[in-house]
Amino acid sequence: MIKTFRYLKPYILSILFIFILVAARALLDLALPNYMGEIFDRANDGFSGIIPIPEARTEILYLALQMLGITFASITVTIFGGFLESRVSAKYAKKLREEVYKKIEQFSLTEIDEITVSSLITRTTNDIQTVQMTVNMLLRMVILTPFMAVGAITMALSKQPSLSMILVASISALIILLATVFILTVPKFGKMQKLVDKQNLVTRENLKGLKVVRAYNMEFFQKEKISKVADDSRKLNIFVNRIFTVMWPGASLIMGFTGLAMAYFAVKTGIVTVNSQFTGGDLSALIQYSNRTIMSFMMLTHILISIPRASISAKRIMEVIDKPIVIQNTKDPIVLPENIEGLVEFKDVYFQYPGSEEPVLSNINFTAKPNEVTAFIGSTGSGKSTLINLLPRLYDITSGDILIDGISIKDIELKSLYEHIGYVPQKGNLFKGTIRSNIGFSNLSTDESIKKAAKIAQAEDFILKYEDQYNQEITQGGSNVSGGQRQRLSIARALAAQAKILIFDDSFSALDFKTDKNLRKALRENIEATILIVAQRINTIKEADQIVVLDEGKIVGIGKHHELLKNCPIYLEIAQSQLSEEEL
Repeated sequence: MIKTFRYLKPYILSILFIFILVAARALLDLALPNYMGEIFDRANDGFSGIIPIPEARTEILYLALQMLGITFASITVTIFGGFLESRVSAKYAKKLREEVYKKIEQFSLTEIDEITVSSLITRTTNDIQTVQMTVNMLLRMVILTPFMAVGAITMALSKQPSLSMILVASISALIILLATVFILTVPKFGKMQKLVDKQNLVTRENLKGLKVVRAYNMEFFQKEKISKVADDSRKLNIFVNRIFTVMWPGASLIMGFTGLAMAYFAVKTGIVTVNSQFTGGDLSALIQYSNRTIMSFMMLTHILISIPRASISAKRIMEVIDKPIVIQNTKDPIVLPENIEGLVEFKDVYFQYPGSEEPVLSNINFTAKPNEVTAFIGSTGSGKSTLINLLPRLYDITSGDILIDGISIKDIELKSLYEHIGYVPQKGNLFKGTIRSNIGFSNLSTDESIKKAAKIAQAEDFILKYEDQYNQEITQGGSNVSGGQRQRLSIARALAAQAKILIFDDSFSALDFKTDKNLRKALRENIEATILIVAQRINTIKEADQIVVLDEGKIVGIGKHHELLKNCPIYLEIAQSQLSEEEL
């Protein structure tokens, strides 16, 4: 957890001021039992006839006003300190979230696959919130607790050392209770965090596949999966909460017995007598100081229990922040010129997923020329999507090289590489906003390029039907548009970026044949770029300048549609399964 404290450096002056306020609060609170004792003694003196009642009343009023002033000062300091604590901890959490999110944005798919999306969500929400709450508590208690404990013990000893031995015995009993609680609960916190990850994973999986679950009447099965994780979490939470439920009454019991024991021994041993220097007011103050000491130890235990839990969360956060980036710029990266040709070359490319025994892609060699369409087809799992994910460096190749205009993509600055590639994934991702903000997602997009891109992507027809047209609201994930409309808007977004290399990863699958045909025609007539298309349908790619056929991660054929029908058995098999004899 200490590693995360570096993000508190900008607020060091505020933290020092908080500590001063907390110390002031402790001193003010430590003064109150003495005043209560004095009020008790003045009242006793008045009733005993030692001093006249009017005089006793005046003294009590004077002491009460002083006590009220101290209480008001303590409340003021507490409120102001609380405001600063909340402000510092909130800014600290904000900085942590920014750092985590900034690091996640640099992750390749390898790092994301390794940590998992559900765990990343938990780390940016639950874990940061846990650390924030602990820091807030530490700012308040890390000075207050020892200050209060030492001060209360000192004051108790100064009142009556012999009775203070009862306090020592009570503290010993309390330490045994708190140590037991600590040993039983702390190991459970790591398990609780892992269960939160698992709950997020199962819930996310269920929500994403809701239609499939309903279609196969598997609601009961999914409910059982969620129930099992929820039940494990419930059992763990109940166990921890039961321990804490025993702890607080146990501490209160020790506190009560301490006060009773002190009162009993004070009377039995004759420490408190009418003429003794140790008065009933002193006994009252001693009991209050004892209670404050016990409460300080309780707060200290609360801190000691919270720190391991927060440390687990902080460790998970720092695992993200400190994780080495697999794909990053070289020492002197090359910035591509604004007007590149867009020549793409794959040379002896091999790719193997981390932890996998066999390569997914082997001996990949081809050239995609500028202003031409290169298409990829093959059976499911043949490596088509993996292959084109290598070009924008979503994954890094295991061996070989990929060149753009003769320059290795490993030598190109990542920002420059991304600026020259327009990418449309299999599932069209839309963001909450408007149609305009989604199509114009790239900084390079202009109003003119947005409208032109929408027209080419065959999205203009349905956009203009909306009352707000390009200002029509899009909900998160594009749930208020159809699958085909979502794909067309995603395609328009890539076109609006005016990149010289365009990648379409099975991005026409939700389009009807007419829209598919019109879109491909518009691309040929209006776009000057190197176009790479992954497709399952022969009709989508048969007019491509070059078709690359993949099977089990290897290229088994390259050529035009009519050439591959003659010399590539796998392509012919795919074509025969989709086209009529006349079309063949």
